[in-house]
Amino acid sequence: MKYKVLALAVLATIIYSCASKTAVATTEVKKEEVTIATVMTPELAEGKSLYENNCAKCHSLYKASDFNAEQWKPIVLSMQKKAKLDNLQGQKIYNYLTMQ
Repeated sequence: MKYKVLALAVLATIIYSCASKTAVATTEVKKEEVTIATVMTPELAEGKSLYENNCAKCHSLYKASDFNAEQWKPIVLSMQKKAKLDNLQGQKIYNYLTMQ
């Protein structure tokens, strides 16, 4: 009986210590997202939304820093046609990706 209580106490300590670290990391991520969202203009926010909602339907999203402005131009143009987006929507996505 003593071993069961001891094992339960050790298990509870391990679970508690793991859970508290995860909560701290999540809080930090949320703070960064809020900071980014407050600095972003409405047009860039719309471009971000278009990028996330249309491009992620078919494949993983690239980070804006993965390509420079010249490299993004043909990528966005090509994918804009496949996603059936108009030129204005494509331009908003391009602006979002190159202004980061």
